[in-house]
Amino acid sequence: MSIKVGDRIPEVTLKRLREGLETVDTYTLFDGRKAVMFAVPGAFTPTCSARHLPGYVELFDQFRSRGIEVFCVAVNDPFVMQAWAKTQSVPDGLQMLSDGNGDLTRALGLELDATSSGMGIRSRRFALYVEDGIVRGCYIEEPGQFEVSSAQYVLEHLPS
Repeated sequence: MSIKVGDRIPEVTLKRLREGLETVDTYTLFDGRKAVMFAVPGAFTPTCSARHLPGYVELFDQFRSRGIEVFCVAVNDPFVMQAWAKTQSVPDGLQMLSDGNGDLTRALGLELDATSSGMGIRSRRFALYVEDGIVRGCYIEEPGQFEVSSAQYVLEHLPS
């Protein structure tokens, strides 16, 4: 079963690179704050690199002006996420999080079987709006689609 509005973000750990490799707990990321977490099937993939991440980069300041943190998650290792961030000119503050083993993806019920493409199990494309650890907006794409998880769509449909 997939995550839905009203559910608490499950507690798992993710990786990120800052001053070195860090492990971060989802409760630490989400408790006490507003955040949008969007997930992509893979760093450096066509739609993710041409449209999904660039939209959040472009509109990052609009999220921040509303007091909303922005997290990008993929089932990639943290070194790939860091390299992708550099190629996409990701601003400081937009956190690139590695769900390398797919623990968060599985806990959310949002796995994508991309084994036929040689990519293994990945995350479906989605965005979640979270307040104090509770999902308040859920934007999950149908396979092969890119509509409801875009930065523009999420900004326009944030719950009041």
